[in-house]
Amino acid sequence: MRRQGIDTLWPDGSPIVGMVHLLPHPGAPGWEGSMDAVVDRALQDAIVLTESGFDGLIVENYADVPFFAESVPPETVAALTLVTGALMDEVGVPVGVNVLRNDARSALAIAAVVDAHFIRVNVHTGSMWTDQGLLHGQAAETIRARARLDADVAILADVHVKHAVPPEGSTLAGSASDAWHRGLADGLVVSGRGTGGYTDPVDVEAVRLAVPEAPVLVGSGVTSATVRSFLGTSDGVIVGSAIMRGGRAGSGVDRSRARAFMDAARG
Repeated sequence: MRRQGIDTLWPDGSPIVGMVHLLPHPGAPGWEGSMDAVVDRALQDAIVLTESGFDGLIVENYADVPFFAESVPPETVAALTLVTGALMDEVGVPVGVNVLRNDARSALAIAAVVDAHFIRVNVHTGSMWTDQGLLHGQAAETIRARARLDADVAILADVHVKHAVPPEGSTLAGSASDAWHRGLADGLVVSGRGTGGYTDPVDVEAVRLAVPEAPVLVGSGVTSATVRSFLGTSDGVIVGSAIMRGGRAGSGVDRSRARAFMDAARG
């Protein structure tokens, strides 16, 4: 089985991927009535990230709370497709899509249509208790849909995703092995308890030991003070809160914070 290796996206290794937390979309409680404003803010953030030296970015409907558990409505898919397509026209780094809370099928469709490079899936295999209830992974559907679409889209799968609790008896190592060997994920993401929450290096090591051949990225809590350490123990990092205004997720990328983060990361 041919994987969509992330090493083809980042041949130099150790990618630093920045989050583009989008403003609310049509239908969301916080929607303010202008898609132009949503696109403009996303473009501003994406340009700051690329000019600061980030190796990739993930587009995410972060402000669409409360989230649908799995399938988001058509207007959300349409809005995300519009924004992601606009970013693809402006940046020269790999772009990913994450459709919260767990709509991997829509994320894959968006990525395939606009030629984005990867998707992030919160629950790809197994189950997790979340504020949306019990979410079940849909790896069989996602992998088969990718084959039908003939899409060169990598799948980064969270292991024991943040803002969630695993069912009794589920272990980090076992879940990582399942996501890689049985879910056929292309990379694994390890995070803390919540957005911006510190990721325990012990958890990163547990996943690496369980699946030594899998790329492992740290998905939350990375700061300018810790990025060098995490780059030494993982295959890359995903950062949001630490590079945003006031250190607050969803507030938009802060140029000075983004540049300071990359200065610290690259030494």
